[in-house]
Amino acid sequence: MTVIERRDISVDEERDLVESTERGEWVSIGLTDERRDFWKSAARSVIDGKRRRISIAVPERDLARLKTRAAEEGMPYQTLINSIIHKYLQGE
Repeated sequence: MTVIERRDISVDEERDLVESTERGEWVSIGLTDERRDFWKSAARSVIDGKRRRISIAVPERDLARLKTRAAEEGMPYQTLINSIIHKYLQGE
């Protein structure tokens, strides 16, 4: 599987990319078989990923804050916890 290295870009770099795209300077090379297979595999691993239930003791105050933040984001608090763990493990 191809690994894509993540790199943060500055606001100026992002603005330059958007402007370049809007000027039509980018040309699509289409979805190659390799890229299609990569994204299919990535999507499948998310959809079919095995889950295991765990139990953790969380201070009530932290749980209340998690639930509040999850409500603000429009998601169940368990999903938010899962997202936090995932992002932490990805180094985000």
